[in-house]
Amino acid sequence: WLLPCIRISTVKIAQIHPHCVTIPDEVENMKEISNSNGTSPLSRPPLASKQRLTYLISMAMLTALSYVLMLIIKIPVVLFLSYEPKDVVIVIAGFIYGPVSAAIISVVVSIIEMITVSSTGYIGLIMNIISTCAFAMTAAAIYKKKRDIRGAVSGLVVGALLATATMLLWNIIITPIYTGRPREEIIQMIPTVFLPFNIIKSSINAALTILLYKPIVLGLRKAKIVPTSDRTQGSKKFQLHPGVIVGALFVLLTCILLILALQGKI
Repeated sequence: WLLPCIRISTVKIAQIHPHCVTIPDEVENMKEISNSNGTSPLSRPPLASKQRLTYLISMAMLTALSYVLMLIIKIPVVLFLSYEPKDVVIVIAGFIYGPVSAAIISVVVSIIEMITVSSTGYIGLIMNIISTCAFAMTAAAIYKKKRDIRGAVSGLVVGALLATATMLLWNIIITPIYTGRPREEIIQMIPTVFLPFNIIKSSINAALTILLYKPIVLGLRKAKIVPTSDRTQGSKKFQLHPGVIVGALFVLLTCILLILALQGKI
């Protein structure tokens, strides 16, 4: 409302003293913004606290879901290594809100896990955070650049490869401390234990993310937990073609067979 008054007063003064009137740059800038956006900066509302509250609620729910999945689903793979599907929820959170949000959930869940149920202490905390962030943040960062099924698949593949390579290096560094075994023995276990486990883990996470991302986002949106915004609009382009579904199911089946083979059941 202030801009029209400024303009009217300026015009009246200019008619009397045309050479004595100078419109401040700030007013001109506000006029340009008002004309381009249709609203004045003076009337623009502050960032809605409702959006922040919705974000916090959805992050809390995704964090809780990740923790619960870690508690109730533990699939033994080989030796002391087991698969937990918590990373699926974390990478989905990254797809929705970005890689930083995925990192936040990863850290929070890992800390709660260390305090409540983990027997590996700080070593397990470090390994969990590194593994999850390498996978989820990479996938979310790539998907953020290209918000469609191709971006999702590319991000998940790159994330899986990076997580596998990263964890092999950290297994050489950390696992001897955790297990008390010589580092030479751990290195010998890489091709038969750690490499298959990390490939299986990353592949299952990628396949489940492809299959579950859109149903979860649609459910959260219908419950008004995740708002429809520019950031979440990418899920509309996340079209699951039959070939993608078949590929994801084939990856899951292959991983199941590999787990049974590592356990000596087939």
